[in-house]
Amino acid sequence: MQTLRSIRSRTLLASAILALAAAVPAAHAQDRGADERGPRAESRQPELTLQAQAVSEVVQDTVTLTLAVEIEGADQASVGKKLTAALNDSLAQVKGDKDVKARNGAYRIWANTNRDGKVTGWRGRVELLLESKNFEAASTLASKISARMPIAGIGFSLSEEARAQEEKRLLTEAANAFRERALSAATAFGFKGYRIRKLDLSGSGAQYVVAARPRAAMMASASLSKEADVSLEADTVTVTVSVNGTVFLQ
Repeated sequence: MQTLRSIRSRTLLASAILALAAAVPAAHAQDRGADERGPRAESRQPELTLQAQAVSEVVQDTVTLTLAVEIEGADQASVGKKLTAALNDSLAQVKGDKDVKARNGAYRIWANTNRDGKVTGWRGRVELLLESKNFEAASTLASKISARMPIAGIGFSLSEEARAQEEKRLLTEAANAFRERALSAATAFGFKGYRIRKLDLSGSGAQYVVAARPRAAMMASASLSKEADVSLEADTVTVTVSVNGTVFLQ
């Protein structure tokens, strides 16, 4: 009797093992079916990498005038005092103009030496920078103090605000160009459409152009006090927005 029970128990256990073994492949098959509809299915979809861009030419809206003076002296201290006095006097004359920002530029003092390396004197240079979007106001102000600190350089740039506004406009154009190109490519290869996988954006346009004045003009003094306002005309700068991306063809 006990032997019969043992045989029955072993038979039931064997049946359970066989049933479990049969169920495992079915479960694996279901998992594979789910995978085919998931990320693995996407990995088998054809991918296409595209690029589109929008470009425009924008007039630079900011001018930076560099005013500078060089002073010589017998000792370093005296040169430093004269440079400071020239800078303070010029700053006092340009203060109060709401359209022009004035700030310190480079400040440098160095020794003059002879062939033997002996110090024969000292020389220094100080700069004052005038920045404005109002070209006329900047020109008038620079001419006002040119007797004390002549114009040494003129630079133009595109402000961050103007660049951001232009890039915002170009972004729409670049996005439309990307979509059109992606759809055209999908159609050309026999697909009905596409689905975006990844996008990268990039832009450029911050440029600074400097037009330096000759040294003779920088060192002039009394003659520049009678000079008319400097004529300022900015150039254009290229602003570009690029869209790079990968799409699934479907």
